[in-house]
Amino acid sequence: MKRQLSLISLAIFAVLASCKADKEPSNPAATPAPAVAKSSKVRLKTNKGDIVIELDSEKAPVTVANFLSYVNQKHYDGTVFHRVIDGFMIQGGGFALDGNKLVEKETGKGIVNEGKNGLKNSIGTIAMARTNDPNSATSQFFINVADNDMLNFPSNGGYAVFGKVVEGMEVVNKIKGVSTTTGMLTMRHPVTGEKIEAPAGDVPTENMVIESAKAE
Repeated sequence: MKRQLSLISLAIFAVLASCKADKEPSNPAATPAPAVAKSSKVRLKTNKGDIVIELDSEKAPVTVANFLSYVNQKHYDGTVFHRVIDGFMIQGGGFALDGNKLVEKETGKGIVNEGKNGLKNSIGTIAMARTNDPNSATSQFFINVADNDMLNFPSNGGYAVFGKVVEGMEVVNKIKGVSTTTGMLTMRHPVTGEKIEAPAGDVPTENMVIESAKAE
């Protein structure tokens, strides 16, 4: 049951996700992705060690270009893995520390979902987090720590895999094993845009910080 609920709340929590999906249309098609190297990598330097992601721009060109744009803007620097479920995934890229609070960062518009690109949500792969709207992914991502077949196409359009961990899986395993609790996140309401505080489950009791993200 826990995993089933997670499918509709990977990017934001269920009550807000359903509200957004009901009141907003799907995002329009993204502009063509700029050319990127086929085997580009990104190093996530965390307070638990480094994680290196190899990106697959051949099968997920829009998603990779979007991810690299956030990397180049240093959007991920200082963000945290705010949602951790051992046996499922670790999710980050959307919230940063502001004192003792986790506050959602501003992002661009959602991108076209590439969930049917043939890449599977298997252990060690990285995919985009989103709401029920398949075209709502912005900056948040998750790293699978299990073979999550229920996230693959055609289920709800599929969750778009765009790369895999090639170094630092031991760091991912450290993060997936941290203790978690119910916490409060400061986020934008998906309809009104105003900042609200909402309860969130699976929040690490210790901050799992992405200190920097750099393309290699």
